[in-house]
Amino acid sequence: MEGGAATFSLAYAVLAVCFVLPPSEFHSAGLTVPQLLGGWLGSEDAAFVQFHLRRGAGTLLAHALLPLGYYVGMCFAAPEKQLCDVYKAPDSWKVFFLLAVLAPTLAGLLVYYWSKKGWKNHPLVKVLSLYALPQSGWAAVAASINTEFRRVDKFATGPPGARVIVTDSWIMKVTTYCLHLAHQRDIHLTVVDSRQHELLPDSHMPAQFLTIRVDSVNPGVKPFDIRLNSTEYGELREKLHAPIRSAANVVIRQSLSDLFLETFALLVERNQTYSVESSQDLDPCVGCMQTTANVKLFKNCQEPDEGECQPCFCRPMWCLSCLGRWFASRQDQQQPETWLSSRVPCPTCRAKFCILDVCAIR
Repeated sequence: MEGGAATFSLAYAVLAVCFVLPPSEFHSAGLTVPQLLGGWLGSEDAAFVQFHLRRGAGTLLAHALLPLGYYVGMCFAAPEKQLCDVYKAPDSWKVFFLLAVLAPTLAGLLVYYWSKKGWKNHPLVKVLSLYALPQSGWAAVAASINTEFRRVDKFATGPPGARVIVTDSWIMKVTTYCLHLAHQRDIHLTVVDSRQHELLPDSHMPAQFLTIRVDSVNPGVKPFDIRLNSTEYGELREKLHAPIRSAANVVIRQSLSDLFLETFALLVERNQTYSVESSQDLDPCVGCMQTTANVKLFKNCQEPDEGECQPCFCRPMWCLSCLGRWFASRQDQQQPETWLSSRVPCPTCRAKFCILDVCAIR
């Protein structure tokens, strides 16, 4: 291969890979299929399901055109091969041209078949139809998903080519060409694999990634895998209605904060308890407003006038979990070995306390 043709081939290969698997630079420059076809695709927030119906079809067509684009580029990069006149081109290039034309043709026919009768033949629409009531149809299910996606309390994580989205009723995975989904009432979740990465490029910290298999009891819904950082595992579980089982050989490593909260709770259980009068009503925790205040700061570590810790005269205002998070947030994140022995100010009155001063209310 001549120098010009080799240079073009290498450059086109790099651009093609980046177009199929776009890095962050391509997203910033607007060189992705959803951004280039934004006018036709519409808004994901306005119509999530319809957006991904069209996005998958448009992405398939755009990627199918890449071989033909390479052939056209080679017509100019290697004029000596006479590729502009297919009949004069070498036999190998004739075969390549035939395949390059065949790929978008087949992709176009497939997209046309999907789009007939209002996308009724699309695989995603067939899955949605399984959840539709007889008198409504798949559009009603799609409208329900669109509404839940617009809510701010959904769980969402992952790169654009493997996004995981969990709403109140649905668990979904967005891939390059497809949108996989299953209703939460019908699923079984199993952690099937875990992989440890020693260093992440964005955080410079080790991380564990979990692979969770989503199986639906509905035979028409194919199983799919979702992948996420183990630090997001707790947040995912809070959004799911079904329990997550773990394979026998999979160990889930919690985040440093989760491990500390567990240890914090165990140590507080060993501390002296604090009694309140039966006539005293306890208010909801001011941190989460979900749990009744169940801990009180009372100096137990030393005598009242000794040491760095100070008496706290605040009434019970916090739950154990929120106070533990407050304690962890005031620590040096680079020296976790010092957390248990450190002292932090009361979140209300700023009196210093240690873990020995946290008393469970009885």
